Amino acid sequence: MPLIVQKFGGTSVANATKILAAAGRAVAAKQAGHQVVMVVSARGHKTDELIELARDVTKTPPPREMDMLLATGEQESVALVAMAVHQLGEKAVSLTGSQIGIVTDSTFTKSRIKKISTDRIRKELSAGNIVVAAGFQGVDDDFNITTLGRGGSDTTATALAAVLEADLCEIYTDVEGVFTTDPRQVAEARKVNSISYDEMLELASSGAGVMHSRSIEFAKKYRVPLCVKPSYSDGSGTFIVPESDDVGAVVSGVALMRSEARVSLCDIPDRPGVMSLILSKMATRKIPIDMVVQDIGTNERAEVSFTVPQDDLAETLTAAEEAVKELGTGTITHGTNVSKVSVVGVGMRTHSGVAAQMFEALAGADINVGMITTSDIKISVLVDRDKCEAALKTVHATFGLELETAAVPHIGEQRKASKSQRMNRAQLERDVVARLSNMEDIVVSEVNLDSEQSRITVKQLPDVPGVSASIFTAVANGGVMVDMIVQNIGHDGHAHLSFTVLRQDVDKCLKLIEPVIAQWSGAFLTSDSAVALLSVRGIGLRTHTGVGEKMFRALAEAEVNIQMINTSEIRISTVVSAELGERALAALNAAFGL
Repeated sequence: MPLIVQKFGGTSVANATKILAAAGRAVAAKQAGHQVVMVVSARGHKTDELIELARDVTKTPPPREMDMLLATGEQESVALVAMAVHQLGEKAVSLTGSQIGIVTDSTFTKSRIKKISTDRIRKELSAGNIVVAAGFQGVDDDFNITTLGRGGSDTTATALAAVLEADLCEIYTDVEGVFTTDPRQVAEARKVNSISYDEMLELASSGAGVMHSRSIEFAKKYRVPLCVKPSYSDGSGTFIVPESDDVGAVVSGVALMRSEARVSLCDIPDRPGVMSLILSKMATRKIPIDMVVQDIGTNERAEVSFTVPQDDLAETLTAAEEAVKELGTGTITHGTNVSKVSVVGVGMRTHSGVAAQMFEALAGADINVGMITTSDIKISVLVDRDKCEAALKTVHATFGLELETAAVPHIGEQRKASKSQRMNRAQLERDVVARLSNMEDIVVSEVNLDSEQSRITVKQLPDVPGVSASIFTAVANGGVMVDMIVQNIGHDGHAHLSFTVLRQDVDKCLKLIEPVIAQWSGAFLTSDSAVALLSVRGIGLRTHTGVGEKMFRALAEAEVNIQMINTSEIRISTVVSAELGERALAALNAAFGL
């Protein structure tokens, strides 16, 4: 008998009417011949009410007791939903996380799932029950109640679907599905019928709030078919599935993270081990840093910048101060009036010119670009917060995302797609997942070395709108394909831009750029015709805060210095000198057991 997991969020079970409606969907699925597991969140604003009550009692509630308190919200919901199922004529049993057998680590308020026993659920399903499971919670090895943190019910649903080998996991929510961007901010946003795991991972980690990235990680790891559906209608929703051979739109979505903070460590030593130290300080505090940018060092000094959620800024600055103190030199600066705008699409793997088109559009709207990072399917930029909504709307319109078939970049050329490469990556991921000791352990499936890259750097650029657009438009119009892009704003107030191109294109690219930068007094070019580009690929690399630390510790121990860095949810890339490429590859393969 086919098995289906249905997840209902807090707004879907906010009152008796909605509880009966949610129960009705489960009953309909049961009567259509499915075994059904419902995963239910706390009702409406229940969790917020409990948090506020705790803070009325104490300003510093112990994390263990917070988990004990917050878990009661889901316990209330599952009992009510099970009653509703009985009222509609079917059998049901409600189960807490501990009764299900969800075992987590002991990181209270944001624990990770280690394993799930399926015996109790399968017994209840075999008895003809609809199982109503509490989302968001589990129990550690000492039987303490734990909670999974933000998006915990989505995580519970996809994790249960994985261990039960469900035919489908439906995520019922208060929206029609996944949109090209937030329809509350861009009225022209369009619902997409399907999207790949990688695209959804990048969008979720970049600010798209419809699903939390941890649940997408589970889905991709264990090949769980997902569908995000409206709880208030019979809409078809959006399927989240493996990447297909038929790549439609080059850009599938745009996301905004409004409340970001930028942290820069300036005048730090340009030597092996520095990034490892910095990231270890962040990983210790489980701070999910993003948009990590390190540009080419000057006079044996380097500058590293990254973004963090603004709520994590105080903790981040403490960690940064510890790093600088241990390094013996360096200064720290930070800024809070910034937001991140990201474009995502698997079509970027086969089309160039996307960055140029994005930067052109922002320049045309008089929006300055601060930091830039890229992956093979994402481009992220940092903009002033007071212009973030304008940036979101501009980029969405530029790529025609309101249309059924979004626009292909008007400049650049098409790369060759590799179906076999994608299939190999999927198999590598499955092999790694099969060896995991805990369900949420890090999945690093491959390390790639590209020895055919060159590095171009432009220093002392003016920090004004249109600069990056001018450079990358010239490069794209010249038919040169760019891989890795990083841009940082130095403490001197100038922008410093580095990117990689194929070694065969470096001379051509320099000739394309030289007349462009001649208009800016003081700007100058440097290049290295032979560098090594290393990429670590996997699932959820940003949310697993130890991946970067492990990667750069291995490089430090191999005495490999870092020239450039950028990060995303599925890839962390770094540039090192060409002669150290093979040594770096061996160190990373050893570190990740590949």
